[in-house]
Amino acid sequence: MPLTRRTLLSAAALSPAAALLPAGTAEAASPPGDVVGKISVGYQGWFACPGDGAAIGGWWHWSRDRFQPPSPSNTTIVSWPDTRDYTHVYPTAYPNLGDGRPAALFSSYDQQTVDTHFGWMRTYGIDTAALQRFNPFGDEGPTRDAMAQKVRTAAEATGRKFYIMYDISGWTNMQSEIKTDWTTKLSAHTASSAYARQNGKPVVCVWGFGFNDDNHAFTPAACLDVINWLKAQGCYVIGGVPTYWREGKNDSRAGYLDVYHALNMISPWMVGRTGDLDGLDWFYTNVNTPDQADCNARGIDYQPCVLPGDLSAGHRRHGDFYWRSLYNMIRLGAQGLYVSMFDEFNEGNQIAKTAETAASVPAGTGIRALDEDGTPCSADYYLRLTTDGGRMLKGQIALTAVRPTLPLIGSPPPTGGDLAAGRAATASSTNGPYAAANAVDGSTATYWESSGPFPQTLQVDLGAAYAVNRLVLRLPAGWERRTQTISVQDGTTLTTLAGAAGLVFDPGAGDAVTVTLPGTAVRVLRLSFTGNTGWPAAQLAQIQAYADGAPPVSPVTDLARGKSTSTSGYVQSYASGSVVDGDPSSYWESANNAFPQWVQVDLGAATTVGRFVLRIPPSWGARTQTLAITGSTDGSTFTTLAAAAGRTFDPAGGNTVTVTAGPAQARYVRVTVTGNTAWPAGQLSTLEVYPSA
Repeated sequence: MPLTRRTLLSAAALSPAAALLPAGTAEAASPPGDVVGKISVGYQGWFACPGDGAAIGGWWHWSRDRFQPPSPSNTTIVSWPDTRDYTHVYPTAYPNLGDGRPAALFSSYDQQTVDTHFGWMRTYGIDTAALQRFNPFGDEGPTRDAMAQKVRTAAEATGRKFYIMYDISGWTNMQSEIKTDWTTKLSAHTASSAYARQNGKPVVCVWGFGFNDDNHAFTPAACLDVINWLKAQGCYVIGGVPTYWREGKNDSRAGYLDVYHALNMISPWMVGRTGDLDGLDWFYTNVNTPDQADCNARGIDYQPCVLPGDLSAGHRRHGDFYWRSLYNMIRLGAQGLYVSMFDEFNEGNQIAKTAETAASVPAGTGIRALDEDGTPCSADYYLRLTTDGGRMLKGQIALTAVRPTLPLIGSPPPTGGDLAAGRAATASSTNGPYAAANAVDGSTATYWESSGPFPQTLQVDLGAAYAVNRLVLRLPAGWERRTQTISVQDGTTLTTLAGAAGLVFDPGAGDAVTVTLPGTAVRVLRLSFTGNTGWPAAQLAQIQAYADGAPPVSPVTDLARGKSTSTSGYVQSYASGSVVDGDPSSYWESANNAFPQWVQVDLGAATTVGRFVLRIPPSWGARTQTLAITGSTDGSTFTTLAAAAGRTFDPAGGNTVTVTAGPAQARYVRVTVTGNTAWPAGQLSTLEVYPSA
């Protein structure tokens, strides 16, 4: 069994944290491809369980003694996965979970597990997976061979990319055997449409050259030979290298600089090097910034690690650590990002869905759940942060040091605070990097700006309904005086809360305007802009919403939430219940290449319906689905509520479509899809039904 990366040398003592620096000026050595300009994740895929069919046999990577079931005294993991999305799990010798459920674990060898993981990657906008490949000439070899095919199958099905990352830890005959393995087995996978390519070449990574420990005792000549041989095979070669590769100290052997400079992309390891924000900032200033400059000078792409943090050591700070890591490397100008890791439950730095509370971990074991610092976090929180990081890397949202996504969907802010801060914001249009999220990021240094002609809208979902009675709207301090004509509506009912008025933003008044609202229950605030005397676009640096201490109130009722559903068909685990579960990231996907397809909700009784809100996951790219909405009181005879039409889901508008019709009586509401410009199937994450338009 290879030495885990946790055991590699720790970094030297850190200097005092440096102040945050301006964004770097790095220029990409390569154009965007499947790793440049993309979010990649390290994918272990190495967990096995007795009975899963894996040749390795036993509890591989779950237990110290793989022939005995994992337990508190026989384990290799420090974090516990959330297993609710897996159809097949395996009982362990751990105590029951805190809520009484048996403690069971997944096997990476099950195709459904790999499909689930790659389905998450698609849902949360992860572009590329680096499949770890350890010495294939040992007893793990046949299992790793099978995993390569399973990953290929899942990547092809979900539109993700993958590439092979050789981990050469402890590989005695690496220099010759890596060539044999690539020639006889792995190169065949490059024929797949899902195999990652950069600059037109298949991507291969070798992790471990130059590390200063007994497990990586390869000479510079042997390392350089492997790199040049892979290049001669037509490959784009990434090196997983030590943190201090450039300086040849601490975790890096001296004398390997020519090896590193022979690579197409350099990806320094960072796991375990720091556990706090000051440390991340120190590395940004003293290690990553000069790294980037060295790569720029030599035409090498730079792909630093970004870290969610070791959950077992308390590093995460409910997302602050991960977001600072993402923010620092994006403002640096890195060509791509490598998330360490997707499914590394052994070292606690996984972003895959993880146990949320003590109710979801084995009782009495002390394993930390995501709420370990007292802040509730959803199981998918680090996947949702990865979505935001990918969008920030690609310029789809502005660079911001403030996490755009809250740890728990719908979690209310403190009573009396700004209800809009950090909430989900969408806009009718966005001018380049001036994204809607800038209006809720807590800073007036960033701002939203629309594109295209008036009218324009900005919406903020407060996560729950509040009796909002005051808005404070701001522009960046010091801007010239201007008047914007703005009205405020309830974004759910479209009821007017404040009529259109010319609001004067004056630098003498701090470029801020207060708008008084009636204090009626509202969850979604909608600002409508029809003019601006200072610029031909709508502009806003900050929207703050206050209920002056009032608690949440009952929102306008979504008649479909939690109700029974049915469908004409679905693939894998993307079943119809996802459209009413309240989770914007889960979704229904119909059978592929078989239009028409439908999904339906049973409201429980005939009632008046008139407005329908349809969504796809917010991280997905734009698409137009041709769909119709019909209703029935008996489940057999359906009448048209909204005729078939192309409905455009645009990430700039939150990937949300609202359809009004009727009002009419219906118990069953059906959405029928006959076309989709982005995927050969019907896709919806949400179907909300409301009484009237």
